[in-house]
Amino acid sequence: MDPRQRRQPPFGTRAYELTDETPVYVISVAAQLSGLHPQTLRQYDRLGLVSPDRTAGRGRRYSARDIELLRAVQQLSQDEGINLAGIKRIIELENQVAALQARVAELSSAVEGAALAMQQREAQVHASYRRDLVPYQDVQQAGALVVWRPKRPQE
Repeated sequence: MDPRQRRQPPFGTRAYELTDETPVYVISVAAQLSGLHPQTLRQYDRLGLVSPDRTAGRGRRYSARDIELLRAVQQLSQDEGINLAGIKRIIELENQVAALQARVAELSSAVEGAALAMQQREAQVHASYRRDLVPYQDVQQAGALVVWRPKRPQE
């Protein structure tokens, strides 16, 4: 689920949980926390670098994660000299890497589950072997020759 599509629980169901993704800061507070001008935040929103949630009245609400991202954008822009298009591409690639890492973890978990199920099935098959059969030994490896002849019926 996209973090931008989160929904609040219905009134009275449970207490509202604050996380790093909870949009709580208005633009003026977000600007102070990030050390940027509010107009810069608006520009970053227009460019798609940082997309805060919106209230019903279309006001911007920033989360702690958004503030961290604003600081990262500022650091890349001012300290590293990367232009905004480059920063946008870096953010896209970082998001893609995070999504792929989550998918790899999911697939690894599925593989581990399948391996465990296979081991359990293998143990069931081994447990179902008939115990009255004698295991076969290759004559060349045993170093002895065994000849078996059935008894002939007595005449």
